[in-house]
Amino acid sequence: MGGFATVADIEAFEATPLTDRNLPESTYAAIRRTAEDYPEGTALLFFLQGTAYQQAVSFTYRQWLAKVHQTANMLHDLGLRPGATVSYILPNLPQTYLALYGGEAAGVANPINPLLEPAGLAEIMNAAQTRILITLAPFPKTNIWEKVAAAADSVPTLETILQVDLANYLHGVKRLAVGLMRLGKGKEKVRARVLDFDKTLAAYPADRLMSGRVIGRNEIASYFHTGGTTGAPKLAMHTHFNEVYDAWMGTVAVDVQRDERMYLGLPLFHNYGAIAVGLGAWIAGATLVMGTPQGFRGEGVIPNLWKILAHYQVNSLGAVPTLFKALLNVPVGDADISPLKVAICGSAPLPVELARQFTAQTGVNILEGYGLTEGTSVSSVNPRAGEPRIGSIGLRYPYQEMRVALLDGERFVRFCEPEEVGTVIIRGPNVFPGYKDEFHNRGAFIDTGDGKGRWLNTGDLGYQDADGFFWLTGRQKELIIRGGHNIDPRQIEEPLHRHPAVALVAAVGRPDARVGELPVAYVELKPGATVTPEELLEFARATIAEQAAIPKHIHIVEQIPLTAVGKIAKLPLAYAEIQDVLTGALAEMEGVASSRVDVVSDRRTGVVARVKVTPAPGVAADALKTRVQQTLGQYPVRSEVSIERAG
Repeated sequence: MGGFATVADIEAFEATPLTDRNLPESTYAAIRRTAEDYPEGTALLFFLQGTAYQQAVSFTYRQWLAKVHQTANMLHDLGLRPGATVSYILPNLPQTYLALYGGEAAGVANPINPLLEPAGLAEIMNAAQTRILITLAPFPKTNIWEKVAAAADSVPTLETILQVDLANYLHGVKRLAVGLMRLGKGKEKVRARVLDFDKTLAAYPADRLMSGRVIGRNEIASYFHTGGTTGAPKLAMHTHFNEVYDAWMGTVAVDVQRDERMYLGLPLFHNYGAIAVGLGAWIAGATLVMGTPQGFRGEGVIPNLWKILAHYQVNSLGAVPTLFKALLNVPVGDADISPLKVAICGSAPLPVELARQFTAQTGVNILEGYGLTEGTSVSSVNPRAGEPRIGSIGLRYPYQEMRVALLDGERFVRFCEPEEVGTVIIRGPNVFPGYKDEFHNRGAFIDTGDGKGRWLNTGDLGYQDADGFFWLTGRQKELIIRGGHNIDPRQIEEPLHRHPAVALVAAVGRPDARVGELPVAYVELKPGATVTPEELLEFARATIAEQAAIPKHIHIVEQIPLTAVGKIAKLPLAYAEIQDVLTGALAEMEGVASSRVDVVSDRRTGVVARVKVTPAPGVAADALKTRVQQTLGQYPVRSEVSIERAG
């Protein structure tokens, strides 16, 4: 078995300089090289429905390269040039990958989350200066086209929209039924011209790039959206070599071999599924099995996933903790999953107990990795060889430096000793050149003064053990600060995860006028489990080592909010705590007839509570505003107070 089991293995691998590894210069060159070496190998299998997973569309590497050529040629003919942007707002489809890698061959590709509302879609396209958009045609039970149509005219640079028709994957009665269901739909008028993706693509050459473009390794390949507040999207720029290196190293690190089968259920607007899994498979000459437009969320996917993996003889499964949690409730039954050798977890911290339960049920180890969009995709992973260290994010990638540093704000102080907690910083061929908007680059990089280039400040707290494995302890911005004492949320979350009734835990800070913040925890229970908040608090008191970290309150909720890629979304929980505390404080004030608190993110000042107060009859507005500001000023949250007249 290949891969890396120790730091010594990594250093031995690095004895050969990266320049001698003969890596392709661009994502297009990477796909072309594999297609030329292995033309009849299977590049991609796609099935539309989780309940009919046996029915798949297949592409050989020769066919896949032809589709990439046609996509790039179509986009070039429609006016896309190097440096210009094609965005896509799509579910998981073969055309989504074509939009990404055909787009990178012609210009710059910009994946966008299709779950965003029209205003959010328009903001990202305007930030990217989108010229061409690839999206879904009207289709039953989807609203992507309706949202795109509402946003399109707000993007002045948008010239052409290419629609992908899901009905092309249907046949017979099903296709006829879809045609009847969408009669009268899709009539929305937009300024940009609208073309059919597949019909337009079919007219273009499949054997070459018409542009004759030779892509340099440092040219920008993509803009990935990483967050940001309304009106200020953060677009992380990736170079072609960023993506080639990270995808290649991802498969080398976990020893993916030619002809192995990798399963994809993660969204393709996120870097992990798009780059680490997709491009990684095609650099290795593996087969990518893509399940349903909704990925893991597709109807019938989770209940049938063991059967799906058995049917396609899948060797590796990349997912997030919430997927592994869901699979614990699905018996393997008589499905033969013996080909499955490894599961890889990224995008969110993996609870230790969840990893142990999954391995006990399946016999398959979960290798936890770590990465961020600014590092292209992945920066470290547990080794496939030997026993993974559950709870660790593994060993660094070869050729990429990864250290833990003590920082004073944005200033480097020193590197940390083994086991000493600090900020994780990385430097290497996967580190992005920066955000498209220069405003966001402030504080993104750290200079250690060694003259070898800047480091990316990940914002993650952690330490490196004596064997070189990295362990995360939290996010700087997620720390709960109680009376000047930093509380890592995982000090609360990991112990509560060990309770037999608990499925997910999220710990956040609750504003407090006396100590700044108090820890509270939100808990989602396992199906059928029952427990009271009081019982969980008693369990917390017995299992959380630090007194200050014991939650003040535990809220049992039906479902903890998740992001589109399965990460726990803590901001809504933190915002709810802020709103509850400030609303309660206002309710106790004399002279306040009514109030409203909205918690939002502001581009320049961070979290802001926007407070509207109506005075009681006879109460002077200016005096009340001053008292409200004084009362709310006791809390560690910036407030903006306005007075509204009654009536």
